[in-house]
Amino acid sequence: MSKISKTLFRSFLALIIIVIGNYVIVAQNTLTGECRADVRAEKADKTDKIQLSFSRSSEKGGRNNMSSGFAYSDLKGLTREQALAGGQIRFSLEREAGTIVCDANFVNGKGTGTFIFTANRSFVDAMKSRGFDFEKSDSKYGDEDNVVNRLFAATTLNVTTALADDLLSANFGKLDTGDLFKAAIFKVDGKFAREMKETGFKNLTFEDLVKARIFKIDAEYVRSVAAMGFADEPFETLVKMRIFKITPEFISEVRNEGFSNLEIEQLVKMKIFKIDGEFIRQARSEGVPMDVEKLVQKRIGVYRVKKEVY
Repeated sequence: MSKISKTLFRSFLALIIIVIGNYVIVAQNTLTGECRADVRAEKADKTDKIQLSFSRSSEKGGRNNMSSGFAYSDLKGLTREQALAGGQIRFSLEREAGTIVCDANFVNGKGTGTFIFTANRSFVDAMKSRGFDFEKSDSKYGDEDNVVNRLFAATTLNVTTALADDLLSANFGKLDTGDLFKAAIFKVDGKFAREMKETGFKNLTFEDLVKARIFKIDAEYVRSVAAMGFADEPFETLVKMRIFKITPEFISEVRNEGFSNLEIEQLVKMKIFKIDGEFIRQARSEGVPMDVEKLVQKRIGVYRVKKEVY
């Protein structure tokens, strides 16, 4: 083989390597799957949103499915009027972590088609500089060991560098990518974190903030419970109170009937067995001792008034 031929061969081989290399990069930077849209899936008062569902094959052979409501203002190329009018429509969701482009055919407000997601790799670097490593698998939120999958989730949930900065400003210790996803899902931001911290709870964790959002515990509720004499209770007690709907109003109601020194567990028991002010007054009129256990017995029908023997 002549020198010219060898040079051409090497150049051709280098070109092949470059092409293959670029193909691999592209392949690792995208996801494809099926998309569905439904105008009427959203509540009647949520006409500014459309329900979008994304389905794709997982690395383990199953299917990954994600569905949520998206504001039309977040979508390029799609309005409610277009979706109802029908036809083939291409629209996109462009976020900091990447872009999802959908091609769907709409009939009667419902669309079916395919999507392609292109990740924004610069987002990975921006997050890493803030201490959030999207290239590292995090078992806490059960994601596959694939950075593009995590970026796809970050795009649908709108996880941003601004959210990361906001959470870090609240000084809740070391946070990871899983915490960012939880923050986006449960609407935990720096303002909420600071408000909860200012209520005086010691050792409040980020997980506590997530629970607070799930069970609708805000700073106002914490202060109202503290004002009822439960300021030193652990955070889990507030969660229990929310689960069983122990409100300041309920506490006031039973206290007005003479139960002024009840513990949370006793209040929970009264709530479970529907022992309220009206029931307490009725039981008192029938001679039932003003004791939580006796009231429970009365409620379930096993209490018997003892007759005195002369």
